[in-house]
Amino acid sequence: MTTEYGRYAEHYGPAREPAGEWGRERGHLLPAGLRAPFEGRSWREFAYVLTSLPISVVLFTYAVTMVALGAGLLVTFLGVPVLAAALAGCRGFGTLERARARGLLRLEVAEPEPLRPRGRGLFAWMGAVLKSGTSWRHLLYAVLQLPWSTFSFVVAVNFWVYGWALLTYPLWFWVFPVYGGQGGLQLYGDQQHSVYLDNPFEITVTAAVGLLFTLATPWIVRALTTVDRVMVHGLLGPSKLASRVVELESDRGVVVDTAAADLRRIERDLHDGAQARLVNLAMDLGLAKEKLREDPQEAARMVDEAHGEVKTALQELRDLARGIHPAVLTDRGLDAALSSVASRCTVPVRVEVDLAERPAPAIEGIAYFTVSELLQNVSKHSGARGASVEVWRAGDRLMVQVVDDGTGGADAAGGSGLAGLAGRLDAVDGILVVDSPAGGPTRVTAELPWRGSVGMSAAG
Repeated sequence: MTTEYGRYAEHYGPAREPAGEWGRERGHLLPAGLRAPFEGRSWREFAYVLTSLPISVVLFTYAVTMVALGAGLLVTFLGVPVLAAALAGCRGFGTLERARARGLLRLEVAEPEPLRPRGRGLFAWMGAVLKSGTSWRHLLYAVLQLPWSTFSFVVAVNFWVYGWALLTYPLWFWVFPVYGGQGGLQLYGDQQHSVYLDNPFEITVTAAVGLLFTLATPWIVRALTTVDRVMVHGLLGPSKLASRVVELESDRGVVVDTAAADLRRIERDLHDGAQARLVNLAMDLGLAKEKLREDPQEAARMVDEAHGEVKTALQELRDLARGIHPAVLTDRGLDAALSSVASRCTVPVRVEVDLAERPAPAIEGIAYFTVSELLQNVSKHSGARGASVEVWRAGDRLMVQVVDDGTGGADAAGGSGLAGLAGRLDAVDGILVVDSPAGGPTRVTAELPWRGSVGMSAAG
């Protein structure tokens, strides 16, 4: 079990930054450490550090001046609009900073939550700006960016300049003695003593030190810009609470749409299936009642047909009830319920449920219907000769995996049944991972949050 979980663990971790030039090892003869000083990513990050200093000076000056002016004017009515203007300006600078990070650092940061004034007019807008945590986080970024950009500018420029200067010192040594009459690179000098790097050994050592500086500088700049990434993402992006609210609103819409679709399906199945059969049954029994005296044998035949219709209608009602929530799942848990689903599949299915206790009924139901829908896909579309279902717990997650040896090619793109299934899982913070190369096999892994059910054992 843990092996399969590890195989999919990379899908469940935090979002990772796409591999840049430094991550593309294939097709390069030189290792990344030697290529770094000449790659576009290094120069973009260096350009970000260079432009950060003048921008941070402007941003810091604006923020401190406006906030100080607004705070000083709070004794009058003018202080409030000045503070609101200061925060609004910082939000505008934040938009430019996100664009700069996107262009030079390839850092995608979502727009923060917009202002939501409770009314119309200038006063409502000012109240929304002053109450918004996003506005104050932008102001904090404006204050912190200047000292950090100054530090990173000094470090990056010194390493970059000294590295290339020392690396190219043999060229300088050749130029200056010829055209400037110098004795090499002077390390120290006063009225009585002077020290020059002017012999082959010293020149070689100087160039070697410059090479080390040159190779290390891109990684130092990258470490510096990592702090910028954290600041931009944490202070200029949406807050975790706002992101969670947006996610919950989206999940609520999915849940509502799913419930509405299920109700329509149940209504359609009742109308087209059991209800239609019951109507026909009532009509047949009415005709049999009329013929009971005239033609008892014909009436008996009609009653016998009606009896068959009753059995069919009852089976359809059982299937419909099983689709709403199967009784075996409530009474005996996932193991028995999934075994029942597997027995109705058109191919042999091996079921293995390794749970010491039962999850919460809601999570258990979602896991059941996930497996049920996946096995229906196996029966209808996979062309498989066999399949397996495995359910286990990994930490605080419930793992469900369905594997078949069919033709593969399953796609979770929008519009497919797998996309709808992924949306249902996402509504409860679940994940659906589909691995289905052409030619098979197909491996679908669903991950659900584990929520225990008090008083329930694994056997029910």
